[in-house]
Formats: sequence, C-alpha cells, structure tokens
Amino acid sequence: MKNRILFRLTLYFVTSFVIFAIVIGIVFSTLFSRHNLNEHMADLERRAVNAAYNLSGLLFGCPECETGLCTCSGSFLHIIEIISMSRAWVVDSNLNTIACGSIEHNIFPEHVCADLPDWAISIAVRAINEERLISESFGSFFRTTDIAAAMPIFAHNEIHGVVILHHNLTDIGSVTRSGITILLFSMIAAIMASLAVAVSLSSRFTNPLEKMKKTALQISGGDYSGKTGVKQPDEIGELAAAMDEMADRLDLWSKETLKLDKLKNDFIANISHELRTPVTVIRGSLEAICDGVVTDKEKVAEYHNQMLAESIYLERLMSDFLDLARLQNTDFAIDISQVDLKDIVDDVLRSMRRIAEEKQINLAFRYDEEDFRIKGDYGRLRQMLIIVLDNAIKFSAESKTVDIELIKSKTKIEIAIKDEGFSIDPEELQYIFNRFYKARSEQNNDGIGLGLAIAKQIADRHGVKIIVTDNDKKGAEFRFIF
Repeated sequence: MKNRILFRLTLYFVTSFVIFAIVIGIVFSTLFSRHNLNEHMADLERRAVNAAYNLSGLLFGCPECETGLCTCSGSFLHIIEIISMSRAWVVDSNLNTIACGSIEHNIFPEHVCADLPDWAISIAVRAINEERLISESFGSFFRTTDIAAAMPIFAHNEIHGVVILHHNLTDIGSVTRSGITILLFSMIAAIMASLAVAVSLSSRFTNPLEKMKKTALQISGGDYSGKTGVKQPDEIGELAAAMDEMADRLDLWSKETLKLDKLKNDFIANISHELRTPVTVIRGSLEAICDGVVTDKEKVAEYHNQMLAESIYLERLMSDFLDLARLQNTDFAIDISQVDLKDIVDDVLRSMRRIAEEKQINLAFRYDEEDFRIKGDYGRLRQMLIIVLDNAIKFSAESKTVDIELIKSKTKIEIAIKDEGFSIDPEELQYIFNRFYKARSEQNNDGIGLGLAIAKQIADRHGVKIIVTDNDKKGAEFRFIF
C-alpha cells in the first residue's frame, strides 16, 4: 500500500507541476514574443519619425534644386546610414520612389530601386491620407517575420513624401526559442527538485497510514492493545486518534464480553440449579405419594406443603423473567397515575417487616413532610423499593438497622435506603444492575441476579436516577432521585 500511494502522490504532484510548466511556457512564449515585437515596432517607429524629420529638410527644403535631390549628398548619405539597419524607401506624394537603401546596399539612383511592394504602397497611402505615422506587422503570432512603418515627410506644412522602413524579424523566433529553452531547462531542474520534495512529503503522508494499517490488522486479529502512535494536528492525526479510541473501546468490549460470558455461564449454572432443586423435590414428593411410600396423612400433607412452596418459588422465578422482559420492551405500557411516595414506602415496610423481624433488623423510616406526590406506577415503584430493601435486609447482619428516608426539595424528591451490611466493591459497582450479576458473598447464595436489573428498568421507565455509594456506617446506600 505504501509504495502504491507514494507513487500515486508523487505522480499527481509531478503531473500537476508539468501541467503548470506547460501553461507557464505557453504564457511566457506568448508574452515574450509580443514584448519583442512591441519593442521592435516602437524602435522602428522612432527611426521612421527621425528619418522623416531629417529628410524633410534635406530632400525638400533645399532651394537650389527643384527635384529635391540636391548636391548635399554627404548629409543625405548620413541620413541613410542612420536608417541603413532597415530596408528603406523614400517616395514622393505621388508614390514615386526617390531613394531606397538597405543594410546590404548603398544608396542607389531612383532608376535602380525596385518597385514598391503592395504592402508598402498600402501603408504609404494611409500615411499620406491620415497624415500620421502608420506601423504594421506581418506574419504569424509566434514567428512574426516582418514589421514596417511609414511616416509622412512634412515641409512648409505640406506632405511632400513618405519614408517607409521595413525590418525582417526572423531573429525574433530564435530569441523566443532561446528563452523557452532556458525556461525548459529551468523547469526540468525544478521538476527534479520537486520530485525529491514530493517523495519526502508523500512519505510523511504514507508513513502514518502504514502505521494505521498495521494497527488495523492487529485489531482485526483480535489484539486490541495495539496503538498507532501517530500524533499530528491534522485529519490523519484525528483518524489515528479515532482508531486508538476504537481500539480502547474494543479492548473494553472484549473484557466486558468475557465478563458477560462468565455471567451467562454462571447464570445458566445457577438457573439450572435453581430449577432442578424444586423440580426434583416436587417429583420426589409425587413419586413417594404415588408409589405409596408415604401413607401417613400428616406426612402426605407435609409433602403437599413442600410441593406448594417449591411451586411458589418456581412461579416467582418465572415472574422475574417476565417482568424483566416486559420492562425492557419499550412498547410495554406502565400504569401512570398520581401517587404518594410516602404511601408506597409505608406499604413496602408493612410487607418487609416480617422478613426483617426474622433477623431482628430494625426498619427506621424518616420523612420531613407529608406530601410526596408524583406521577408513576404504584405497583412498579413498590416492586423497585421491595427489591432494594430486601437486599438491604439480606446483606445486613442481625440486630442492625436499615434506614429509609424521604427527602423533598424544590426541584426533586429523594428516597435513601441505607444498610449496615458490607460495602460494595468499587470494581463491582458498575455491574450490579446487569442481568444475572451476583455479588460474591455468602448472603447472596440464593439469588439469581435479576432483582437489581428489574429495579433499574423500573427506575429508567420513571426517569429516576439511582446512585449507589458507601454510607458512613460501612454499608451500602441506594438513593433514588425523582
């Protein structure tokens, strides 16, 4: 993966740079050619203006000659030398050639000069008619080969002729090509440098991905302890942090799954034991009665009572399962009405007092007001408090006290149940409301771990928050916040 991504990133980077170089090359060659052309045109226009100005006095300002070709040939030749870098024509207002010259030739008499080209006649006519400088270029954009300028020759405020300058720019293409060549070599060097930079930057991008890949493979193999080790303030760093967090959660989930599997196995073992014992007793009693092993009426009645007790236990066990299943079903409606929590607590105490008396446990109920009305299901709230109070009695030693307190404030009502049993292990605190979970103690041998799970479901359906802590008497405290 690393090599493929590294190659692709480098390829994308270099391709982008090459496209950029091509665009820059086209723009450069266009602007460079246009700049050269403009510079040559401006220079040719300046020479045409200067030539026309000087020729106006030398050719048409001499009073000694009628044709304008006077004996001041030295001065005339000097002017031609000025314009000799370009091909030149001097024509009168009727487009008759007066003189011509070029960098290859000296001044020739007019009968030797070649006829004017069509383009020269065109710009000469325009210069005479418009009485101003006329300049034009001929040829392709990138390889402009010819430029020309025509300037009227004024004497005594009249146009007596036109000077035409022509210059061949075959060198402009070579200059442009030389510039593009230099630019090309510069870009090749830049591409080589950018290639090294691209590889370096791409490696910094792909190395974290390679680490995340190894971590992902480690996680997929079931080892959730792996970490990417990538710390950087960007999207890759955020992805690595999310992967590390996922690994932590998967590690926690794995540990929780192991615990739940253990709880499930313990539950199956416990429920098998819980079911097998009453079923065995009922079956044994029935077989003894049916086989005539037991015939004494008192003994038969004792067997009947035993079977009844075991049947009641089985019924309670099944009821717990049904209650938990119903409460976990969000479609299951609970009977909401206006109830008084004090009345519910009084009812719970009446039911649990006999069980408390068997262990000589005192149930102390305190409250500071009379009105504790809320909206809720009377029967379910009673069931929730019975479950917790039954646990408090079960885990308390004999002759101890279980405190039940009702507290009302402006925003909430609290029920606190405190026992003087044993504190709950902080490691077990987060699991006590799980199904089938049982605290590891001698007092809890007869439980199956459904009571607190049912109480939690009832509390959730009423929007009640449960807080479990150690109290000041070294026992547990359950607080129900309405």
